[in-house]
Amino acid sequence: MPEFDTILYSREEGIATITLNRPEHMNAFNPQMTKDLLAAFDITDSDDEVKAVIVTGAGDRAFCAGADLGAGGDTFDYTAYDDADSLPKAGDVYRDLGGLVTMRIFDSLKPVIAASNGAAAGVGASMQLAMDIRIASTKGRYGFVFARRGIAPDAAASWFLPRIVGISTALSWTYSGRVFGAEEALKKGLVESLHEPEDLLPAARAIAREIADNCAPVSIAVTRRLMWEMLAAEHPMEAHKADSRAIQSRGASADVREGVAAFLEKRQPDYPDQVSRDFPEMFPDRPKPAFG
Repeated sequence: MPEFDTILYSREEGIATITLNRPEHMNAFNPQMTKDLLAAFDITDSDDEVKAVIVTGAGDRAFCAGADLGAGGDTFDYTAYDDADSLPKAGDVYRDLGGLVTMRIFDSLKPVIAASNGAAAGVGASMQLAMDIRIASTKGRYGFVFARRGIAPDAAASWFLPRIVGISTALSWTYSGRVFGAEEALKKGLVESLHEPEDLLPAARAIAREIADNCAPVSIAVTRRLMWEMLAAEHPMEAHKADSRAIQSRGASADVREGVAAFLEKRQPDYPDQVSRDFPEMFPDRPKPAFG
């Protein structure tokens, strides 16, 4: 298994687990964690043995307490970094490091499950928004605290958060910057379910297991891309065109023959297609993102 400086990576029976691993700093986010997470999601996409990904935090205090504030007032000023010249830019604008992570998760070909085991503030909360299914510990806490630090929402939260919880709740949380508990997160739809701390990872693995054991990986990758991309579609015809391309490709695949046969024969399927090889083209006319 690969080794990283700020995260742990493991794979067991088709499920990859990425653990933010700076427990002495409440798993605070730093530039190295950006690099490690980008590399980890490159691995999960390229590894056809990976059917689902779980992201959690080390220890029992935090998923990620936000940006590491060790640099003090210069924490969010990329021009002050010693390695500023090596940081990604779009034109003359430094790209938000948290946004690099969420954009990479957005592009994931594997389903991503957030198992939020404690405090999740700032980027620790916003990075979860690009994950498909979010569950939390009963001791979890969330805070979109950006305005309380004099900055702005990061990690494309302005796109993701209103789509998940609605514009009113998104503005309430980001205007106030207050920290709120897991029960409120559940009530407002930020998370799908709550679990006692010792039950959180087993619950995440059960969700991942349901996907890995029963569903065609290419079909999951296609479904993920369709659902996320179509959130911003201007007309359902865009979805119809993309669906049609996907159905034509999938309908002629070995996977669909296996899926139907397994259903008729009342057995578990063994899907032969691979995401790295058989993922279809669904958006041939879509321009690359400006920050791509």
